[in-house]
Amino acid sequence: MKVTDKKQAASSKQESKKGAVKPKSDAASGLIELFEDGLKDIYWAEKALTKALPKMAKNATSPELIDAINNHLIETEEQIIRLEQVFELIGKKATAKKCDAMAGLIEEGDGILEETEIGVVRDAGIIAASQKIEHYEIATYGTLRQFAETLGLTEAAALLEQTLDEEKGADKKLTEVAVNAVNLEAAEAD
Repeated sequence: MKVTDKKQAASSKQESKKGAVKPKSDAASGLIELFEDGLKDIYWAEKALTKALPKMAKNATSPELIDAINNHLIETEEQIIRLEQVFELIGKKATAKKCDAMAGLIEEGDGILEETEIGVVRDAGIIAASQKIEHYEIATYGTLRQFAETLGLTEAAALLEQTLDEEKGADKKLTEVAVNAVNLEAAEAD
C-alpha cells in the first residue's frame, strides 16, 4: 500500500467515526445560536421550577428548609423576568424549549418524595435533590454568562452573573440547612 493510500484510508476512517452525530437541520452553527438555545433551555427549566419548588416546600418539615425553598421560589420568579430581559437584549422573543436535564432532575426529586418517610430523612432527600438542581443551574448560568461575555453582550452577561450569584447563594443556604440541622437529625433517625 502506498503512503497516499494509507493517508486516504486513515482520513476516511476519521470521517466515519463511530458515534458521530449528524446535526439536525436547525442545529446551531454559531455561538449566538448556541447561546440562544441555552437561554431557551434554562427558561423552560426555571418555569418548571416555579411548579416544583412549592411541592418541595409542602413536603418539607424543617422550617429552615421551607424558608430556603420559598425564598428561592421568589428568586426563581425574578430570574425568569431577567431571562426575558436577556432575550430582549438579543432581539429575540422569550421562548422555552424543554430542558431534558431539568425534567429529569425534577422527576428524581419527585421520586425521593415517594421513597422517603415524612420528616428529617425526606428533608435530607429534598436538600440532595435541590442541590443537584442548583449545581445544574450554576453550570448553565456560568456557561451562558461566558458566552454572553465572548459575544460582547455585556448587559446580558451582567444579568446572567446576577442569577449565577443567586444560584450559588441558594446552594450555600441548602448546605447550611443540611449541615446545621437536617443531616444530623436524619442520621439520628436511623
